[in-house]
Amino acid sequence: MNNDVSRLKDITVLYCEDEQYLRDVTKGILETFTKKQYVAEDGAIGLELFKKYEDDIDLIITDVNMPNMNGLDMTKEIKAINPNIPIVVATAFSNSEYLLEAIELGVDKYVLKPINIKKLLDTMNQSLMYHELRDLYKDQLTHLPNRNALIKDVKNSDSTLLALIDIDKFSVLNDLYGEEFGDKILLSFTEQIKNTFQKFYKIYRVGSDRFVVLCSCDDDISCQSDFKELANQFSNIIDKDGINVDDTNIDINITIGVAQSKDKHAFEYAQRAMQKARKKYLQILEYDESLFEQKKDIQENITWIKKIKSGIADNSFHSFLQPIVDAQTQEIYKYEALIRYIGEDGKEVAPFCFLPIAKKAKLFPIIIKVMLTNVISIIQEKNIRVAINLSFDDIINKETHNFIFTTLEEHPQEAKLIEFEILESEEIEDFDIVREFIAKIRKFGCKIGVDDFGAGYSNFNMLEALNIDYVKIDGSLIKEIDHLPKQALIVETIAQFCKKLGIKTVAEFVSSEEIYHTAKKLGIDYMQGYHFGKPVNKDTI
Repeated sequence: MNNDVSRLKDITVLYCEDEQYLRDVTKGILETFTKKQYVAEDGAIGLELFKKYEDDIDLIITDVNMPNMNGLDMTKEIKAINPNIPIVVATAFSNSEYLLEAIELGVDKYVLKPINIKKLLDTMNQSLMYHELRDLYKDQLTHLPNRNALIKDVKNSDSTLLALIDIDKFSVLNDLYGEEFGDKILLSFTEQIKNTFQKFYKIYRVGSDRFVVLCSCDDDISCQSDFKELANQFSNIIDKDGINVDDTNIDINITIGVAQSKDKHAFEYAQRAMQKARKKYLQILEYDESLFEQKKDIQENITWIKKIKSGIADNSFHSFLQPIVDAQTQEIYKYEALIRYIGEDGKEVAPFCFLPIAKKAKLFPIIIKVMLTNVISIIQEKNIRVAINLSFDDIINKETHNFIFTTLEEHPQEAKLIEFEILESEEIEDFDIVREFIAKIRKFGCKIGVDDFGAGYSNFNMLEALNIDYVKIDGSLIKEIDHLPKQALIVETIAQFCKKLGIKTVAEFVSSEEIYHTAKKLGIDYMQGYHFGKPVNKDTI
């Protein structure tokens, strides 16, 4: 017997046979080798069982001659419901003329009576190829077509209109109610989508909490309008009524991206519409090419990735230095190292043009290495104190972490003049890791500060918890303190709190005499901004 017959233990079979003795014997064999069996004594009962348990049934075995409805008529009805379900016909040799008709109906295999058990099991095992293919295109929880099926259907469509529906922060619901209940939420949500859309459109599950409704209506304007109206209605229904699971009403939030395309990119466009909807705090947004300069963005990203890679090799990245002065004396205390890309034309390019792309392309750790190497060289040449920025990602990146400490060990004298500023605008997810990093850095004589305080995840407890030397107050709070009293009050509060902890403060974006004097009165210790100097090449210091 075929060694792969053990795979049959996971399948459910519908078996139709009118002869009771043969039915009982074969049923007993099927019980031994398969997971579950539905048994019918004629085609009419078999058809009803299939309609009721279609999602469970993996394979059908049927006799041909049966009362009420014969096997071929049943097969015809079932194939109209699911043309891909594998069906094995069992027939006597004397009825072999039925085989031609069976083949025309799409029957996969046949076995001759009296049934040879080995032949039957091998035939069933061969039919499992469908079962495996079905899994490639079907979601196992909801029994909806999956992402593979969507991609295939979009590829075969001339014009596609679809809605991508996402349950916001579904992982929170899983944490709150448990994954088993979370599956029930997804099933209930699936039924709600079906109730709204399935009468006219095809529905897919394309991710753990993402669904797609596909409308292939070509250029029918009224069809497109109806579809978009249904998407809005669905959004309103979920927002108002939520989802009911086991007599419990669950409030959920969803985001919908709607897109249409004749170039097979509707799914991609819908994802972009969804992302923008989230940024704009909208529940539903339709893709508009004028709002998404995607081709231009992609080309620019590719260009910058090439520039970054070649620039690192060609030494096109340089550390520019901006002075930070003592608030009382206005004398330069140190410099902040700010990266610049120098193009072939000699022009400086600011970091906002390339750093976000470098982070997405996983090139940022290399830039940090370039910066630290440059800073070491600058300190050796100029004997000045220099600060360099670090993100939380830099701290937890093993390669970057090791490079920093190896460099400091190799340059102990220069390390005493290096200060590291941790970017506060990026959320610190683990304070223990940062505290450990700071403790190791201090052993080399380095000072530690927090940059951009007030720009992102500001937390006064963090200042005390991290045992830092100084806080750099974000420029968004500083640049208008000379004429906005509320901003001045926030800055003063930060300054006073830091003084009580023995932490120094630095004001960024000091661009005028008025801002300088206001910041000085508020108790700021150091100043940085165009009023005292722009970032310059080390050779001009």
